[in-house]
Amino acid sequence: MVKLRLKRVGKKKQPSYRLVATDSRNARDGKIIENLGHYNPTIHPAVIAFDEEKVLLWLKKGASPSDVVKKVLLKTGIWEKFSGKTEAPVYKSAKAPKKKAQERMKQAQEKREKQQAAAAAPPVETPQAQEPVEAEAQAPETTETATA
Repeated sequence: MVKLRLKRVGKKKQPSYRLVATDSRNARDGKIIENLGHYNPTIHPAVIAFDEEKVLLWLKKGASPSDVVKKVLLKTGIWEKFSGKTEAPVYKSAKAPKKKAQERMKQAQEKREKQQAAAAAPPVETPQAQEPVEAEAQAPETTETATA
């Protein structure tokens, strides 16, 4: 059976992949039937360069893609052209948080909502107490001269 899979190439800790058509019994980096393109996920945005005609030809011949290849084909739109329908990628569901974690998340959410409400509300003007006006005209100071 023919599979479409990724063949790892590149240096240590710098993987790059080639999309290849190969017999399912061959090793990951073993003998290939045809090279269909390349994929480099290490740079941002990831480089995806597949020969669309060749990929569609192999899919029509009955080659089955690996899970990772199918996800990449979904990103590029090739899988939609092949199957005629859009599929959302299936992700493994994570466990729900435990009770204490849920309570902490709820408290944090309430705190954020209060902060956002306080920031969104216009500042409330509080009347400032006015100081009483002191009489500026006080009695003039007299200088006493000492007489001996």
